[in-house]
Amino acid sequence: MKQKLNTEREQLVKTAYALFFDFRNAYQEEWRRLENCERMYRGDHWHDVPLTDPNEPRPVTPILQSTIENVQADLLELMPEAVIQPESGKDRRTAQIVEAVIRRNHDASAYPVEYQKLVHDLLVGGYCVQEVGYEPSLNGGLGGAFIRQVDTRSILFDPLVSDIQQGRAVFKFSLRTRDWLAAHYPDNAPFMEHDMAVCDAPEDEIMRCDRRDTLLMLEYWWRQFDPKTEQSSVHMALICGGQLLSDSRTQKPDGYFAHGQYPFEITPLFPRKGSALGFGLVDLFETQQRYADKLDQIVLKNAFMASHNKLLITEASGFDSDDLRDWSKDVHTGESLNGVTWFSTPPLPAYLLSYIQQMRESIKEESGANDSSRGNTHQGVTAASAITALQEASTKRARMAATQLYESYRRAVRMEIEVEREFNYFLRPVTIITDGRSEEVLFDSAELNTEGIGGVEFPIEFYISIKAARQNRFAAAAQNELMLKLMQAGALTPHQAVELMLFDGKDQVLKQMNQGGTQ
Repeated sequence: MKQKLNTEREQLVKTAYALFFDFRNAYQEEWRRLENCERMYRGDHWHDVPLTDPNEPRPVTPILQSTIENVQADLLELMPEAVIQPESGKDRRTAQIVEAVIRRNHDASAYPVEYQKLVHDLLVGGYCVQEVGYEPSLNGGLGGAFIRQVDTRSILFDPLVSDIQQGRAVFKFSLRTRDWLAAHYPDNAPFMEHDMAVCDAPEDEIMRCDRRDTLLMLEYWWRQFDPKTEQSSVHMALICGGQLLSDSRTQKPDGYFAHGQYPFEITPLFPRKGSALGFGLVDLFETQQRYADKLDQIVLKNAFMASHNKLLITEASGFDSDDLRDWSKDVHTGESLNGVTWFSTPPLPAYLLSYIQQMRESIKEESGANDSSRGNTHQGVTAASAITALQEASTKRARMAATQLYESYRRAVRMEIEVEREFNYFLRPVTIITDGRSEEVLFDSAELNTEGIGGVEFPIEFYISIKAARQNRFAAAAQNELMLKLMQAGALTPHQAVELMLFDGKDQVLKQMNQGGTQ
């Protein structure tokens, strides 16, 4: 029996490594593209241009970086927040508690930081990856689900499918030192071999495997289909140095998650046909950035040449070149001035400078990083509603990306609810707000199930919608301006108007109004 178990473990490790090498070979070109995108974003893209002159200028105008930063600023203002609604009215309070639990989980796991990383990956690399799981150490050791960013260069999806949930496997990998492995896996560490899973690959610059005491740890997720139930289950194994460190089937033979899906959500910015990955802003505007910098190089080279005019001297002139080079002298002796001529660099045509500026403005306009999207106006527009209207018309690129992020976030939140339903065992206090009053309640995952006919429990289903967690100041001012006008027209009561307004301290105002302190 023990020999059979060892054989199965060895076969699992062998299968995992074979599939990993297959995926890695397919991803080599993708890793080079991601590295190039990061270099373009940093402005470090002259390294692959051969040097014709070691002293030639290599200017970098941060057009692409500025473009990405401006779109990123729009997306950061549109950070998503989940609104949970029940399918049945009797479950309204449960939905309110679940919404508070999700909000508390994201606060404990610093989701705003994760969201910022996701936006960077989306705009620069063309896609971002979110992972949904359960962390027992969250919420003071009571546990909680999380949504986290996964570095796109540390995860591999099946290159044969466009839907990752239909893929053969998913690999997450990271480098660990032998000291770390010995501390965390003392029984397996002495038998770990240098499996050459990384150091024989051409993309070592990304994996950074430059030390012999560093091993690659694989987080191997795979699907198994049961023809009897016609259901798929997902399992996970940790593998390092040719050793199987853990297998989720030991504790959960029916699948790591009850929902039966890979715990990852991928969001492409500009999807590729036949692939789950996408292209980003760098892929769209890389050529323009390179040409803009090349034109800047031409202008600078012309400026350097013009600042050092050449003096042409013939031998018949009788002047000594070193003598003429000495600007401290007032008198120079020679035979004839006809043999002395200044050679000046001709200036570049004026249309070239205009073309450079037009190219930069074109990148900004096409990417959506124009003046209106930044809230800048030059024509006397001061009303908040008018500024908001201009921004709405000029931030289509950011809103398109936000729509895709929201849909992925909605699916991730739905998965997060299922994780809470399955893994949460402790009562956790959360705060809900009802009619402006805050109330502390205990979250019990058992409340996510309800009793049906015949005493059989079934899970409560929820509708999940996504809204921006925080509106920008112009949108908030326009919203408040509209609510004030409706209240003045008698369409809303003061209490209703305040509930619909967007400002800091609204809960305190509602609380005072409920107590009769403010009318």
